[in-house]
Amino acid sequence: MRRFRFSLLILAALMAAPVAFAQEPETPPVQAAPAEPQDALASLFESLKRERDPEKARGIASQILSEWSDSGSATVDLLMQWAATAVSEKRNAAALDFLDQVTVLKPDYAEAWNRRAGLHFTMGDRRKAMADINQVLIREPRHFGALSGLAEILAGNGQDELALKAWERYLEIYPADRDAQEAATELSEKIAGSRT
Repeated sequence: MRRFRFSLLILAALMAAPVAFAQEPETPPVQAAPAEPQDALASLFESLKRERDPEKARGIASQILSEWSDSGSATVDLLMQWAATAVSEKRNAAALDFLDQVTVLKPDYAEAWNRRAGLHFTMGDRRKAMADINQVLIREPRHFGALSGLAEILAGNGQDELALKAWERYLEIYPADRDAQEAATELSEKIAGSRT
Protein backbone atom coordinates (compact mmCIF):
# COMPACT_ATOMS: atom_id res chain seq x y z
CA MET A 1 0.00 0.00 0.00
CA ARG A 2 1.27 3.45 -0.92
CA ARG A 3 2.52 5.40 2.05
CA PHE A 4 -0.02 7.61 3.75
CA ARG A 5 1.62 10.82 2.67
CA PHE A 6 -0.32 13.54 4.37
CA SER A 7 0.42 12.18 7.84
CA LEU A 8 4.14 12.53 7.14
CA LEU A 9 4.10 15.99 5.62
CA ILE A 10 4.58 19.05 7.71
CA LEU A 11 1.68 21.13 6.50
CA ALA A 12 -0.11 24.27 7.57
CA ALA A 13 -2.79 26.36 5.96
CA LEU A 14 -3.28 29.82 7.37
CA MET A 15 -0.64 32.47 7.41
CA ALA A 16 -0.09 35.00 10.15
CA ALA A 17 -1.32 38.46 9.30
CA PRO A 18 1.48 40.95 8.63
CA VAL A 19 2.28 43.31 11.46
CA ALA A 20 0.97 46.83 10.87
CA PHE A 21 3.13 49.67 12.11
CA ALA A 22 1.50 52.85 13.36
CA GLN A 23 2.28 56.00 11.38
CA GLU A 24 1.62 59.64 11.97
CA PRO A 25 -1.73 60.52 10.38
CA GLU A 26 -0.22 63.28 8.22
CA THR A 27 2.78 61.21 7.07
CA PRO A 28 2.11 59.42 3.76
CA PRO A 29 3.67 56.00 3.30
CA VAL A 30 7.11 56.22 1.74
CA GLN A 31 7.16 52.81 0.09
CA ALA A 32 4.67 50.12 -0.81
CA ALA A 33 3.80 47.61 1.86
CA PRO A 34 5.48 44.21 1.58
CA ALA A 35 3.55 41.46 -0.17
CA GLU A 36 0.95 39.73 1.95
CA PRO A 37 1.82 36.12 2.89
CA GLN A 38 -1.25 34.93 0.97
CA ASP A 39 0.09 36.72 -2.14
CA ALA A 40 3.38 34.83 -1.78
CA LEU A 41 1.45 31.59 -1.30
CA ALA A 42 -0.69 32.26 -4.38
CA SER A 43 2.47 32.86 -6.40
CA LEU A 44 3.99 29.60 -5.15
CA PHE A 45 0.84 27.67 -6.07
CA GLU A 46 0.88 29.21 -9.54
CA SER A 47 4.52 28.15 -9.94
CA LEU A 48 3.72 24.64 -8.67
CA LYS A 49 0.89 24.32 -11.18
CA ARG A 50 3.14 25.38 -14.10
CA GLU A 51 6.28 23.40 -13.14
CA ARG A 52 6.71 20.11 -15.00
CA ASP A 53 10.10 19.07 -13.64
CA PRO A 54 9.42 16.80 -10.61
CA GLU A 55 12.52 17.93 -8.69
CA LYS A 56 11.82 21.63 -9.17
CA ALA A 57 8.17 21.06 -8.29
CA ARG A 58 9.22 19.28 -5.10
CA GLY A 59 11.26 22.36 -4.18
CA ILE A 60 8.23 24.62 -4.72
CA ALA A 61 6.05 22.25 -2.69
CA SER A 62 8.62 22.45 0.12
CA GLN A 63 8.35 26.23 0.07
CA ILE A 64 4.57 25.95 0.36
CA LEU A 65 5.00 23.55 3.28
CA SER A 66 7.29 26.06 4.93
CA GLU A 67 4.75 28.85 4.46
CA TRP A 68 2.01 26.64 5.86
CA SER A 69 4.07 25.63 8.89
CA ASP A 70 4.01 29.17 10.31
CA SER A 71 1.15 29.24 12.81
CA GLY A 72 1.83 32.80 13.87
CA SER A 73 1.63 31.77 17.53
CA ALA A 74 4.48 30.71 19.80
CA THR A 75 2.04 28.76 21.96
CA VAL A 76 0.61 26.87 19.00
CA ASP A 77 4.09 26.18 17.64
CA LEU A 78 5.14 24.74 21.01
CA LEU A 79 2.05 22.52 21.23
CA MET A 80 2.67 21.32 17.68
CA GLN A 81 6.27 20.52 18.57
CA TRP A 82 5.13 18.58 21.63
CA ALA A 83 2.61 16.70 19.49
CA ALA A 84 5.30 15.77 16.97
CA THR A 85 7.58 14.54 19.76
CA ALA A 86 4.75 12.52 21.29
CA VAL A 87 3.99 10.93 17.89
CA SER A 88 7.66 10.02 17.39
CA GLU A 89 7.67 8.42 20.85
CA LYS A 90 4.41 6.58 20.06
CA ARG A 91 2.53 8.42 22.80
CA ASN A 92 -0.55 8.88 20.65
CA ALA A 93 -2.94 9.87 23.44
CA ALA A 94 -0.65 12.73 24.47
CA ALA A 95 -0.23 13.81 20.85
CA LEU A 96 -4.01 13.88 20.43
CA ASP A 97 -4.34 16.01 23.56
CA PHE A 98 -1.85 18.55 22.23
CA LEU A 99 -3.50 18.67 18.81
CA ASP A 100 -6.94 18.99 20.40
CA GLN A 101 -5.67 21.99 22.35
CA VAL A 102 -4.39 23.61 19.15
CA THR A 103 -7.73 23.15 17.37
CA VAL A 104 -9.40 24.94 20.30
CA LEU A 105 -6.80 27.72 20.58
CA LYS A 106 -6.52 28.34 16.84
CA PRO A 107 -9.36 26.58 15.01
CA ASP A 108 -8.46 28.11 11.64
CA TYR A 109 -4.95 26.60 11.71
CA ALA A 110 -5.25 23.74 9.22
CA GLU A 111 -1.98 22.05 10.20
CA ALA A 112 -3.40 20.92 13.54
CA TRP A 113 -6.39 19.33 11.79
CA ASN A 114 -4.09 17.75 9.21
CA ARG A 115 -1.73 16.25 11.77
CA ARG A 116 -4.63 15.02 13.85
CA ALA A 117 -6.14 13.41 10.74
CA GLY A 118 -2.87 11.58 10.13
CA LEU A 119 -2.71 10.45 13.73
CA HIS A 120 -6.31 9.20 13.67
CA PHE A 121 -5.50 7.28 10.49
CA THR A 122 -2.42 5.63 11.96
CA MET A 123 -4.50 4.71 15.00
CA GLY A 124 -7.03 3.02 12.70
CA ASP A 125 -9.87 5.53 13.01
CA ARG A 126 -10.65 6.42 9.41
CA ARG A 127 -13.93 8.12 10.30
CA LYS A 128 -12.20 10.67 12.53
CA ALA A 129 -9.39 11.04 9.99
CA MET A 130 -11.96 11.89 7.30
CA ALA A 131 -13.68 14.40 9.58
CA ASP A 132 -10.37 16.16 10.20
CA ILE A 133 -9.45 16.10 6.50
CA ASN A 134 -12.76 17.82 5.84
CA GLN A 135 -11.76 20.55 8.30
CA VAL A 136 -8.39 20.96 6.57
CA LEU A 137 -9.98 21.32 3.14
CA ILE A 138 -12.53 23.84 4.41
CA ARG A 139 -9.63 26.00 5.57
CA GLU A 140 -7.30 25.33 2.61
CA PRO A 141 -8.88 23.70 -0.47
CA ARG A 142 -5.44 23.54 -2.17
CA HIS A 143 -4.03 21.40 0.64
CA PHE A 144 -2.41 18.69 -1.47
CA GLY A 145 -1.37 16.68 1.58
CA ALA A 146 -4.95 16.42 2.80
CA LEU A 147 -6.14 15.56 -0.72
CA SER A 148 -3.66 12.70 -0.93
CA GLY A 149 -4.82 11.46 2.46
CA LEU A 150 -8.43 11.67 1.31
CA ALA A 151 -7.61 9.70 -1.84
CA GLU A 152 -5.80 7.01 0.16
CA ILE A 153 -8.69 6.57 2.60
CA LEU A 154 -11.31 6.47 -0.16
CA ALA A 155 -9.30 3.92 -2.14
CA GLY A 156 -8.82 1.86 1.02
CA ASN A 157 -12.59 1.88 1.52
CA GLY A 158 -13.14 0.64 -2.05
CA GLN A 159 -14.50 4.00 -3.24
CA ASP A 160 -12.25 4.08 -6.28
CA GLU A 161 -14.16 6.65 -8.32
CA LEU A 162 -14.17 9.15 -5.46
CA ALA A 163 -10.51 8.40 -4.77
CA LEU A 164 -9.71 9.10 -8.43
CA LYS A 165 -11.51 12.44 -8.20
CA ALA A 166 -9.40 13.33 -5.16
CA TRP A 167 -6.21 12.42 -7.03
CA GLU A 168 -7.36 14.45 -10.04
CA ARG A 169 -7.95 17.46 -7.81
CA TYR A 170 -4.50 16.90 -6.28
CA LEU A 171 -2.94 16.84 -9.76
CA GLU A 172 -4.66 20.09 -10.69
CA ILE A 173 -2.69 21.67 -7.85
CA TYR A 174 0.55 19.65 -8.07
CA PRO A 175 0.71 18.15 -11.59
CA ALA A 176 4.39 17.11 -11.52
CA ASP A 177 4.02 14.68 -8.62
CA ARG A 178 4.93 11.30 -10.14
CA ASP A 179 3.51 9.27 -7.24
CA ALA A 180 0.14 10.99 -7.59
CA GLN A 181 0.21 10.49 -11.37
CA GLU A 182 0.89 6.80 -10.86
CA ALA A 183 -1.87 6.46 -8.24
CA ALA A 184 -4.39 8.18 -10.53
CA THR A 185 -3.38 6.00 -13.49
CA GLU A 186 -3.68 2.80 -11.46
CA LEU A 187 -7.13 3.79 -10.21
CA SER A 188 -8.24 4.77 -13.72
CA GLU A 189 -7.16 1.40 -15.07
CA LYS A 190 -8.81 -0.44 -12.19
CA ILE A 191 -12.10 1.43 -12.72
CA ALA A 192 -11.97 0.84 -16.50
CA GLY A 193 -11.24 -2.85 -15.92
CA SER A 194 -14.18 -3.26 -13.56
CA ARG A 195 -16.56 -1.81 -16.17
CA THR A 196 -15.63 -4.33 -18.87
